[in-house]
Amino acid sequence: MSRVLRGLGLCLLLASCAAGTAPRNLDNACALAREKPAYARAMKATAEEWGVPVHVQMATIYHESRFIRNARTPRRYALGIIPAGRESSAYGYAQALDGTWDEYRRATRNGSARRDRIEDATDFIGWYMDTSMRRLGIAKTDAAAQYLAYHEGRAGYQRGSHNSKPWLITRSREVASRAARYERQLEGCRI
Repeated sequence: MSRVLRGLGLCLLLASCAAGTAPRNLDNACALAREKPAYARAMKATAEEWGVPVHVQMATIYHESRFIRNARTPRRYALGIIPAGRESSAYGYAQALDGTWDEYRRATRNGSARRDRIEDATDFIGWYMDTSMRRLGIAKTDAAAQYLAYHEGRAGYQRGSHNSKPWLITRSREVASRAARYERQLEGCRI
């Protein structure tokens, strides 16, 4: 009997680990949606609620976390060996910072939202990009500009802090390119 229980426990453990894994094919929006239907449902709900297209959400999550639910920034080390915390408090699918996540939870009255839950992460992205559109005038379909505001914060975007970061300008173009590719792919499949 104990073997059966151990075997069942092992199966449950493996199943719970698999549920949190990133999709296998991150380059194909249709394959991603078929493999992770909960992701597709969450992104569609966010598109309906906030008006941020699914392909823009997908491209943002791809570049922020590669769809890894508990993604964190790298650790920093003092003197090259002493752990000194992480680069930032960014966490989860959307790599939301602690303060911005708290702002989102207050604004949406969703105190139980979690950064490692896809429904909450996509809703956060929708809320953030909707707010960027209202405050900064950035179209929700403009993946590059939305990503710059998302990465630098709205105040940083307004100040133009991204203009002194060529790597970030390149990254925003990559986000826009991936969003366009995802959009074309999604036109050919039903999610």
